[in-house]
Amino acid sequence: MPSSLSQGGGLFRALIIIAVICAGLVLDRFLEFWGQTLTNIAVWALFLSWLRRAPPRTQVALTACVVYATLGEIFLSLVWGLYEYRLGNVPLFVPPGHVLLFMLGAIIAARVRDWIAWFVPLAATPLVFLLFATGADTLGALLFALFLLCLVFGSARRLYAVMFVLALAMEVYGTWLGNWAWSLEVPWLGLTTLNPPLAAGAFYCVLDLLVVATVNARSRSPVRRLVPAFFQAARLAERSARTAADI
Repeated sequence: MPSSLSQGGGLFRALIIIAVICAGLVLDRFLEFWGQTLTNIAVWALFLSWLRRAPPRTQVALTACVVYATLGEIFLSLVWGLYEYRLGNVPLFVPPGHVLLFMLGAIIAARVRDWIAWFVPLAATPLVFLLFATGADTLGALLFALFLLCLVFGSARRLYAVMFVLALAMEVYGTWLGNWAWSLEVPWLGLTTLNPPLAAGAFYCVLDLLVVATVNARSRSPVRRLVPAFFQAARLAERSARTAADI
């Protein structure tokens, strides 16, 4: 994700994100219809407000993140059945909520040392191995391997380590409240998992790689370079026509 996500009132923005996520999940869980509606409005309003004020490159990243998060939620929850939200839907606040959590991760990652990139996987490895060996969370081992691959081949290692921890914290909070629940038996693969799995943060690492690839591809797009040139040529032609008319 662009580094600008971690700039601009970092601490204040982080506190707002934490408050909105924590309060929003409580409202969604305990206030029936209006709880989810109010959370949808609050999360989308916050996301759109920051999107409008973001630099163009960051706007592309945030928009791509929402799109990929939406597609991922539809596939993972509604198609694959890896987890299920309490109403059997994908709440509208979830995709932009992923973006807000990413923004929180970027703020934290900009303020931590590089050692977190190796400390988190080292600290998680014994527990991942134990859960795999006992058969309690075999999916977690697969997700953890994916997380390690992202650390090796990705460029935002501190962000990935931070997101691993943040995602686990949010998963524990959300499943504890009862906003969603993971299937203990993984469809299609015959694996097992916990509610939530230890390495759910791997999905955020993949999401970041997709967003970065999209932003980079868009910046290299010939169409993106040709459009400004086209408008510049049009303005020059219009100016020449006016000059000729004056003569």
